[in-house]
Amino acid sequence: MNWRRHLVLSLGLAFGVVLVLMLVADVRRTLQVLQGFQWLYVIPVVGLTLLNYALRFLKWHYYLHRLGVCSISWADSLRVFVANFVMVMTPGKVGEVFKAYLLKQVTGTPVARGAPIVLAERLTDGLAMALLATVGLASYTAARGVVMVVAAVMMAFVLVVQVRSWAMKVLTWGEGLPYVGRIVHTLHVVYDSTYQLLRWEALIPAVMLGLVSWGGEGIAFYLILVGLGLEPSFTLLAHAVFILSFATIVGAVSALPGGLGAAEGSLTGLLLLLVTPDEALAVAATLLIRLFTLWLGVVLGAGVLLKHRHRFWPAAALTASSGTNAPRHHG
Repeated sequence: MNWRRHLVLSLGLAFGVVLVLMLVADVRRTLQVLQGFQWLYVIPVVGLTLLNYALRFLKWHYYLHRLGVCSISWADSLRVFVANFVMVMTPGKVGEVFKAYLLKQVTGTPVARGAPIVLAERLTDGLAMALLATVGLASYTAARGVVMVVAAVMMAFVLVVQVRSWAMKVLTWGEGLPYVGRIVHTLHVVYDSTYQLLRWEALIPAVMLGLVSWGGEGIAFYLILVGLGLEPSFTLLAHAVFILSFATIVGAVSALPGGLGAAEGSLTGLLLLLVTPDEALAVAATLLIRLFTLWLGVVLGAGVLLKHRHRFWPAAALTASSGTNAPRHHG
């Protein structure tokens, strides 16, 4: 998987999104608003973002132990977790399965066993954000349908996975099908892992952890709005949490790399609708929250992936080392 190519393409798309947003608002006015931002707020904003990452890492590490991957150290677990941030920039976040590949490189855990962790993370995060979005549904009733449908689909999937007898019947039936029969063993591994991760005793704490972690980013968005000059209030806080949660859901449903375009459009549009008529302020707030959440993670992920590439690809490192140390023959 060429993550560098995905990152470059995503950076190009991100530049296009920023350009469109700046054109929607007055460019000069938007720059003035950004210059007026109280940068002291960056400290708690980044702190809350890092808290989000830390809590999500705890969930990831807990999932590893729940699947019996106990040999991995906290340091290696953290490296795999952070390195995968760069893959959120793939369409539909399908590249996040890269985390299972990195896990295999470090521990030997089969990808089929580790990949369901990514699914469980996305489901529990999605359910948490759907719950957080409910704080603003009274202000924007048009969002109810989207939130309810997304939550219903995710819960339906969880309930279906819980009925183990059905899954076993389907897998047994699949053994007799052409092509499918060849991968039934892999599908059994995938299902067993998914079942373990989505059982109620694991699901409920994971969703609660998601409420805290993603709620923290909602507070970070609120602080950005205050830092841009809006009056602090509980209403503004509720709107900030709702807007960020709903925009994140829209970005995920869009299947665009990192939700680019869909998330930014939702953030700006809902800010104009619920918070402020100032287009420049709405665009500035959108750019700042995406910088301190999405792009901060991408930068951290790329840095870890580059710094520890020899840990993730030891064979390549050995080949490179052998090539460097090979004796040179002069004609």
